[in-house]
Amino acid sequence: MPSWSPTSAVDSTDPPGAQLAGPELPRWAKVSERRRAHIARVTALLDEWARALRLDPAEAQAWHDAGRWHDALRDAPDAELRRWAANPNAGIPNAEAMPSEMLHGPAAAACLVAQGEGRKELLDAIRWHTVGHVGWGRGGRALYMADYLEPGRKFSPADRAFLAAHVATDFDGVFRQVVRQRLDWSLREGKALFAETVALWNAVR
Repeated sequence: MPSWSPTSAVDSTDPPGAQLAGPELPRWAKVSERRRAHIARVTALLDEWARALRLDPAEAQAWHDAGRWHDALRDAPDAELRRWAANPNAGIPNAEAMPSEMLHGPAAAACLVAQGEGRKELLDAIRWHTVGHVGWGRGGRALYMADYLEPGRKFSPADRAFLAAHVATDFDGVFRQVVRQRLDWSLREGKALFAETVALWNAVR
């Protein structure tokens, strides 16, 4: 069964009891305090890049919303994730065959659609943020990078900080490097790859 990258689990430097003020989450969110801190860092990084890139207000808001909603169901029970992922609005085939760690994005997308969210690029960013997607616009690629580059993660802090600092000046180059690094990890660990991840790499290599 295909596996997920190390960024599908929050491995941060925050102590277990740490709390970080961050963006408001939906009422249906199921997150620990550690996860909430991760969400806040991802959202802050997206906001920083949006300012540096001088995005228009609508796109900047979409990036902000992608950050605050992408892991809203990351700590939900498996049964709840599978129920939402089986909903047609989750937008993924064969959800029943996927590990629960991969379902929180599609499940969150389905919840958002049920509440009236209709921004396709935003929904696709959240839906596929754990594996990547070749059809992404700039928002999906930004979320994929922010989820990996947020400063709370323990591994390769200097390298990741360098990449994060260059997103505004070399967006496509940094994105390609992030895709490569995440793919390298899966290969080193002997993990199977999702078709979406392979297609994304073939599109950016």
